[in-house]
Amino acid sequence: MKVCRACGSGSLDLVLDLGEVPAADCFPPAGDPISAGEADHPLAMVLCAGCGLAQLADDDTVTDEPRGVEPRALVEQARAAVADAAASGLLGGATAAEFGSPHGGTWLPHLQERGISTVPQDHPGGADIVVDSLGIMHEPDQAAGMARRAAATAPGGVLLLHYLPLETIVRQGQWNALRHGHFAYYSLPALTRLLASAGMSPLTAWDYDLYGGTVVLAAVHGEAEPDAAIARLVRRDVAMTDPRTVRGLQRAADSHLSGLRSWLEGQRAQGNRVLAYGAASRAVALLSLARADRSMIAAVGDASPLKEGRRMPGTDIPIVSPARFAAAAPDSILLTVPDLYPEVRETFPQFAGRWFVDDPATGVRPADAESPRAAS
Repeated sequence: MKVCRACGSGSLDLVLDLGEVPAADCFPPAGDPISAGEADHPLAMVLCAGCGLAQLADDDTVTDEPRGVEPRALVEQARAAVADAAASGLLGGATAAEFGSPHGGTWLPHLQERGISTVPQDHPGGADIVVDSLGIMHEPDQAAGMARRAAATAPGGVLLLHYLPLETIVRQGQWNALRHGHFAYYSLPALTRLLASAGMSPLTAWDYDLYGGTVVLAAVHGEAEPDAAIARLVRRDVAMTDPRTVRGLQRAADSHLSGLRSWLEGQRAQGNRVLAYGAASRAVALLSLARADRSMIAAVGDASPLKEGRRMPGTDIPIVSPARFAAAAPDSILLTVPDLYPEVRETFPQFAGRWFVDDPATGVRPADAESPRAAS
């Protein structure tokens, strides 16, 4: 990529380089051997000096993402966000349209419960409420993607954008948030400029605990008077337009991968049978770059039937159903997505005390141990 995906500037600073990894959304059949070119896709993040947008440098992969099962945490976040928007008086309209995401997280049922009708994205005159939950980051052309969302929003309507902030990613060392198919990583200064390119501006925002800290931003056409929540997020995010700050992700990646590899080798040396849970796209680069194999992780459990019978790309580790996962009787379980813990703890009560969370901020830790993100 030679120019910014949002503003077209050619001034791009490399801030994170993971080398060559497998495609994050292509899970080969478990019986297929690892091919020579399976893990040769460059993965790097650059930061635009012009508008401040962090973005995927290049993507030579072909999108082929089996849809995952929508996590309960994502459903609960959607319900909370709709309630917050309603309490702020932003859901007075009659119609809603949604730009979806491969990760699930639809808000439409929660809006329908409030009497708001669903309309298509190209509804004449636009929709009163337009929702994008973790969707716009999948747009290779960020300016065009935002323009489509602005066009779908009625003149007096509101656009609700749910995103994982770059500040969360950097502060918590979530380097594996970088993946193919995810083309942008937002600070509020950069997102404000992107909105302005489509004739919109931020109005207010809410924080949520999901994935270590996500934001829902409400934007409207024209120039709005931003509230205190917007001012706070701008202050918090200003450092995220500095490449020196964002390059902390490189150190986080190197440290995290070394620590995970050591933990897996230690478990193997103790004779423990380790399984992982969560064949999420963020786990692809993690397991491949940690050089994990079946001698370290016997299998990865996942609730998506579309991933069952496949394997983690770049490794020989199979993906199995929850039933097969439970029958495997692991000694230790590596949870690749910390937000799943309340759900899996209820689903698999027999494995109490065996769960370990893979957290870039802390390394591998017992799941019941308090994390820094919970304590802060």
